[in-house]
Amino acid sequence: MVPPQEPAGVAAEQVPDRARDIRDAPGGGPTVLRIMLGQQLRALRERARVTREAAGDRIRGSHAKISRLENGRTGFKERDVGDLLTLYGVHDADEREALLGLARQANTPGWWHQYSDLLPPWFETYVGLEQAADHIRTYEPQFVPGLLQTEAMVRHVTALLLGSMPAGEHERRVELRLRRQEVLDRDDPPTLWAVLDEAALRRPTGGVEVMQAQIDHLLEVSEQRHVVVQMVPLGLGGHAGAGGPFSILRFPREAGVPDVVYLEQLTSALYLDKRADVDDYLATMELLRVQALPPDGTRDALRTLRDELGR
Repeated sequence: MVPPQEPAGVAAEQVPDRARDIRDAPGGGPTVLRIMLGQQLRALRERARVTREAAGDRIRGSHAKISRLENGRTGFKERDVGDLLTLYGVHDADEREALLGLARQANTPGWWHQYSDLLPPWFETYVGLEQAADHIRTYEPQFVPGLLQTEAMVRHVTALLLGSMPAGEHERRVELRLRRQEVLDRDDPPTLWAVLDEAALRRPTGGVEVMQAQIDHLLEVSEQRHVVVQMVPLGLGGHAGAGGPFSILRFPREAGVPDVVYLEQLTSALYLDKRADVDDYLATMELLRVQALPPDGTRDALRTLRDELGR
């Protein structure tokens, strides 16, 4: 991920409490802890006026490795963290133990690691962020958002996007997608605000029966307090989402992690967290929410669409 414009600069003595809050929170996990630790190390390196090249040399690596560590895109070796703390002039025993303890917590595998053989690294990062977010905004022009797909839709879309694959692999990919959806069923779920294009529901993905069941599911979940579904009608013509699908993730305040915009491509993804970029996408999402049918109007349109499919 791209590092935030300014490091969090949280005092080291506050790190254990904040890490514990994140770890123990529903969905709290290693991805956000890695980002949090990376921010701390970046702040310490810049305070000590040490270059990435010099830091990389100290841990027998490169400046690229330091960048990955500071961006939270890789795990931490305690030895490396200890060497970096020494280089950055952090000698206080309590401060060092707080950060080393955070490194140990950040290396704890999340549930999704059991699917690491199926997940490219760029998407594994997203799954971790999605599980830690407390607010998810997403726009989809082609498909129903993954967190809201029925099992039948998941099976069809997985086969459609990935082509032929061994039956066992297909089942595990379906299992992974359904496991991700459990984030909406936990005791303290994130708020999901999903905007989708009417075209995603007009296209008979998987056939009429699959689409009818999918619409019924959207009607059901949209009644939940933490899920909002809006549809952009075809009659609108051009609209703010013409640039393509995106998701915006926001995290608990105690994490000190900036909002992240996720842009998925065919073989990679972009993670944006510079304030200007995030603000642009937030503004686009707000405009989409104004242009789309309101939640009640969306439910009326979904019922009408379902009846049309049944004719």
